[in-house]
Amino acid sequence: MTTTPTRPIDPVLFVDDDPNVALRGARCSRCATVTFPMQPSCPRCGAAEMNPEALPRDGVLWSYTVQSFAPKKPFLHTEPFTPFGVGYIDLGDVIVESRLTVNDPESLEIGMPMRLCSIVNHVDDDGTEVVTFAFAPSKEETA
Repeated sequence: MTTTPTRPIDPVLFVDDDPNVALRGARCSRCATVTFPMQPSCPRCGAAEMNPEALPRDGVLWSYTVQSFAPKKPFLHTEPFTPFGVGYIDLGDVIVESRLTVNDPESLEIGMPMRLCSIVNHVDDDGTEVVTFAFAPSKEETA
């Protein structure tokens, strides 16, 4: 059995450089502000000590849109281009901008539960799948 080679779009974004684990954020040691991606200093208080922190895999859709045109260079995407959802996901301490696995606005609702996953962003010339993070509607029932 042949396995397609993969690599993360940017290993710094992921805990253990693995897109299937968690997003790597940072928490300020002075004021507890959380950032994503990691920052060298706190955007709120200016402190220089930011501690790495795995962000929650589950969140809530805060807002969204559908991008119906291909990103301009230097940004890469799969061919042929397919419109994709883009949303803000509230993870509690931080809101993350992310690709969504759903591109049908009728299937998205502000406030719906979302879960981190990975998707292929594009394929390199050598056939390597370049993987990025995305959020998908959570399968869990909400009571």
